[in-house]
Amino acid sequence: MKDGFIKAAAITPHIRVADPEYNGKQVIETMKQAVKNGAKILVYPELVMTGYTCGDLFLQKHLLDRTQMEFRRVLDATRRLDAIVFVGLPWVYAGKLYNVMAAMNHGDLLGLVPKRIIPNYGEFYEARHFVPGMEEPIYIPFTDRDGDEIMIPMGTKTLFRCTTFPQLILAAEICEDLWCPCPPSTGHALAGATVIINGSASNESTGKAAYRRDLVTGQSGRLLCGYIYASVGEGESTQDLVFSGHNMIAEDGVLLSESPRFHTSIIYGELDLDKLEYERRRSTSFIPSGDDEYTTEEFELKQTETKLTRVFAQTPFVPQSKHDWEERCEEILSIQSMGLAKRLQHTHSQCAVIGISGGLDSTLALLVTVKAFDYLNIPRSNIQAITMPCFGTTDRTYQNACRMAESTGATLTEIPIQEAVRIHFRDIGQKESVHDVTYENSQARERTQILMDVANQKGGMVIGTGDMSELALGWATYNGDHMSMYGVNAGVPKTLVRHLVRYYADTCGDGILSDTLADVLDTPVSPELLPPENGTISQKTEDLVGPYELHDFFLYYMLRFAFPPAKIYRLAVRAFEGKFSRNTILHWLHTFYRRFFTQQFKRSCLPDGPKVGSVAVSPRGDLRMPSDACSTIWLEELRKLEEQEKIV
Repeated sequence: MKDGFIKAAAITPHIRVADPEYNGKQVIETMKQAVKNGAKILVYPELVMTGYTCGDLFLQKHLLDRTQMEFRRVLDATRRLDAIVFVGLPWVYAGKLYNVMAAMNHGDLLGLVPKRIIPNYGEFYEARHFVPGMEEPIYIPFTDRDGDEIMIPMGTKTLFRCTTFPQLILAAEICEDLWCPCPPSTGHALAGATVIINGSASNESTGKAAYRRDLVTGQSGRLLCGYIYASVGEGESTQDLVFSGHNMIAEDGVLLSESPRFHTSIIYGELDLDKLEYERRRSTSFIPSGDDEYTTEEFELKQTETKLTRVFAQTPFVPQSKHDWEERCEEILSIQSMGLAKRLQHTHSQCAVIGISGGLDSTLALLVTVKAFDYLNIPRSNIQAITMPCFGTTDRTYQNACRMAESTGATLTEIPIQEAVRIHFRDIGQKESVHDVTYENSQARERTQILMDVANQKGGMVIGTGDMSELALGWATYNGDHMSMYGVNAGVPKTLVRHLVRYYADTCGDGILSDTLADVLDTPVSPELLPPENGTISQKTEDLVGPYELHDFFLYYMLRFAFPPAKIYRLAVRAFEGKFSRNTILHWLHTFYRRFFTQQFKRSCLPDGPKVGSVAVSPRGDLRMPSDACSTIWLEELRKLEEQEKIV
């Protein structure tokens, strides 16, 4: 449960219709297996103790009595298992039959959650046997293993809260409940449930699996919750229907785990309850109901560390599948270009000025500007692509800058700045042989001055090229490349910049431009402010501030989910296993936090620019952070981690 993670299992055992003894044994064996594999939440299908397809056999007292007997065996088996278990079975109360999920923990029956929506259409005739469950819980008698009569809650408005892991609050709904216009899970979540379980018996028909998948993932996203869905499968009657055992575990709109259909199976997924709590705190549209009709039952789980098996992408800003990658790249480029197009229209500008270096960021800015100009039917020749070689410019980047401008149809202008910078050095008493921060920043500010003045001459606007990763690290010269009239890349992290340029190279249909973009992608990231060594780049950004792949990972989990340093470190170690050592990750994580806090003043006065994803650093939008905030508690946690790593 460390860092908010808890492992869940959705279980479809092989069953026999109307054979509760066999089914109970299958439940017990799979419970043991799931707990052995680290699961703390176990969810079974509805009516798993009897089989869903018993039909009128549900009216047989002998079946109901035997089911109760076998259920008690299952309940007793949970005494030796550290888990909360939900099992489906028929339950008789006040002369009526209910379809319930029974919640069990350490041999105790915590409560019964009845199915509220009883289908009676098409192939489903549940209303022939079962009645709708009550919402507000009532307390009914149950004889425990010691022969004592206790009262347990029965009703849909029942929550199960873990005393040793307070973030874990469970509630249940059953199959059709999810398919109705107002699922009970909506009320459950607003009443405090962070995890919804669903024991189901959903049959297969063509296309239904995709719809069911959308229901489960969509509900987890709407409710900002974990959702565990277990459905009946092999062993059910195939007289008229086929059941596939389609199990799913979802979290906040993302499918964590899904079973192969038409098999009995156990699937696992680690739910991140800290993440869900943060999402609910952040969302102003998630308003708790404070429904006093809910009953809360408490249970206990041992405090253990959940071994992580879920995958954390090394590049969380970048789509992982090829289909999503192409669609998302086109969407991002459109957002960037439409943002710029609106600003050009508003300012009645027919000209854009871009400082083009042959590096990734200025390349993407040029491509976005081309797209905006095409949309507005403005000649591409009105794009003023200005290359300003100085002390650190290499022939490779210079040639790439020239070829890109020519290939896109922009107007290329070369303005060498060596002499202007030397005059400035003379004015301020800076020795050219001293390659310090003044030496570097003087070049960046000279370039920005030229761009601004040319924009005045041409009646245009300066297009900013800096990306979000540089802004997060403060890797920009204040009032140099930090400044523009519209920053098209301000919402795009460096790892995504690379993929956008690659996508453009693959789809532009221009061989020369494509080859040039490919070479830009192969060029080391560098501000080129220090003299080259033997004609090649001597100043490599990632050698100085760290790999952007790591920094973007840190940035995503820090801002998107507000994870603390220790948790980000844990996820990074898992994500980059075999690529970066633990010490390397910890070193650059320390750099990230230190720079992120000290460089906020640069982000506090950013030019306008479009947000393209779920994370942004604009002071007018996603990041309202004081420029003089202290980093003490974050760095303290990192120092503790460093000490722990030394001990290890």
